Amino acid sequence: MVAVVDHGTFTAAAASIPVSQPALSQAIAALERELGTELFHRIGRQVTLTAAGEAFVEPARRMLRDADVARAVVQQVAGLTGGRLDVVVLPSLVVEPLVDLVGRFRRLHPQVLVRLTEPEDAAAVATLVRSGQCELGIGDQVPDDRVLASDVLGEQSLLAVLPPGTPLSTAHDLPVARLAQFPLITSPRGTSSRRLLGNALRQADPDTDPRIGVVTEHREAIVPLVMAGAGAGVLPEPMARAAAALGAVVAPLSPPLRRSVVMVRRAGPLSPAARLFRDLALEHANLTPPAPDQPDRSGPPDVGGTAG
Repeated sequence: MVAVVDHGTFTAAAASIPVSQPALSQAIAALERELGTELFHRIGRQVTLTAAGEAFVEPARRMLRDADVARAVVQQVAGLTGGRLDVVVLPSLVVEPLVDLVGRFRRLHPQVLVRLTEPEDAAAVATLVRSGQCELGIGDQVPDDRVLASDVLGEQSLLAVLPPGTPLSTAHDLPVARLAQFPLITSPRGTSSRRLLGNALRQADPDTDPRIGVVTEHREAIVPLVMAGAGAGVLPEPMARAAAALGAVVAPLSPPLRRSVVMVRRAGPLSPAARLFRDLALEHANLTPPAPDQPDRSGPPDVGGTAG
């Protein structure tokens, strides 16, 4: 189709590919039948794009470019002497487990470029993997999507992070109901941590509205804001322990607040780089990869709501 657009006639396009003109015409006709609409207006020997054709031609060009790139690097990537691995990950899962996984992977395969993408929200992890923009995703929900498969790598605890000097009971655990008495520093709606915190507070006391003191998209600002006395936060355990080293008061919540760590992929074969990265993740989680023709879709149910 792209050749016809570039050359203006079926005859010239066929010569440029090269295929016979009848074969090209039949291929275009078959594509139009499959799409259920005409792609070209045929005026004598000249052709012009229909509205549907104009909508289709740019995606077709992108597919051709992707195919050219794939053919050019396939030998490199097959031997992991080059290539790229795109991973989308919730911001709060970067420190753990992603940093260690990427470090180990890069030591084993230093020629592979690893590109990390931050999703707009927790649901975008599955969206970016489904679309093919990223080959692997690390989030906290098992997607209910036949196109996707997933591996539960483990659980991560979330802890309360309080301003220095905040008194705690001798039990050390902080009841979720007491957390609601602090002005809270949170990430925006739609993020994983905001969703989990909201669920925990509603379960502790459905009639109490939590006090939101600060909403920030800059997650790196949460600990400094807590240290400055702006309020309390809830952070994944690795980040909370780092805050404790700076002088923040850190406490487990009661009842405990935990979330799953889930690796998401498209069902079916993975690239060599993605397959080896997944194997490392499963080894780290002490999980066994499923048989290639039976993708693992096991895991806890979606806890609801909407990156963290």
